[in-house]
Amino acid sequence: RTLEAIIKKEKVGIFGDYDVDGASSTALLGRYFKHVNLKFEIYIPDRKLEGFGPTIKGFENMIKKNPKLIFTVDCGTLSFEPINFANEKKIDVLVLDHHQSEIKLPNAYSIINPNQIDDSSNLNNLCAAGVCFMFLISLNRELKKINWFKNNKIKEPNLIEYLDLVSLGTVCDVVPLTGLNRAIVKQGLKILHLKKNLGLKTLFDICKIESAPTPYHLGYILGPRINAGGRVGKCSHGANLLLNKDPKAAFLLASELEHYNKERQILEKELLNEAIKDAFKCNEPVIVLSGKNWHEGVIGIIASRIKDKFN
Repeated sequence: RTLEAIIKKEKVGIFGDYDVDGASSTALLGRYFKHVNLKFEIYIPDRKLEGFGPTIKGFENMIKKNPKLIFTVDCGTLSFEPINFANEKKIDVLVLDHHQSEIKLPNAYSIINPNQIDDSSNLNNLCAAGVCFMFLISLNRELKKINWFKNNKIKEPNLIEYLDLVSLGTVCDVVPLTGLNRAIVKQGLKILHLKKNLGLKTLFDICKIESAPTPYHLGYILGPRINAGGRVGKCSHGANLLLNKDPKAAFLLASELEHYNKERQILEKELLNEAIKDAFKCNEPVIVLSGKNWHEGVIGIIASRIKDKFN
């Protein structure tokens, strides 16, 4: 189906998640489609207004941009109603995801997910960026088989150079660093060191990272900044930064993400102090907390901090 879109020059849509894995996956597909001159639009839902994954409203907004095919990345495995809505509008949906599936699956054109119940690839530890990378390897192979690059006078992309984005998603989604994931991160760090991705290079500069990148830099310095847009700012900033080729625009996006990250840290600190006070009052084996105006962009982090503190 993707080959058909490339051959017929159909416009495609990439519907991503607002976390680092979603942004990396969106940027991976976008980068490849740019290389093969395929027009694409990206859509990252707003955490506060739309919540996680595709919704009918989100798909409606995407369909206004006239794609013939929509990819959902890092989401979509359980999006029954939005996918039915897309089908009614005669638009095919390809799901590239890694979240746990149920026995019943939505009526998508195809669902590529190593955590489907009948999957036998043994790649169930891949994050979404890893799944997208495997998909691009297959797509590239199919294009080579039909001499597409030669016939269209386009240089075949070197997919190894995409591993900076794959390793970013892999470390930040906290999947086990074993097997293929370990190889991805080991090679991805070498690509990161070359600073070929303008968005990542700009973030490196803003964070004043001088040394060779390590998983620590990915997980604790770059990742939180890319995530901050989805938590407290503009959800599409992370993906747009990773796709950007314009130094001025990249600097603006990276600076705003830096600002959002500081804002996130302040919100987190205030909320954590409030939540910890309540947690101390709780004498049950399970801690259940609630409060007014708790920012949903940081409550996940707070829950994690409380779990660590109270075991």
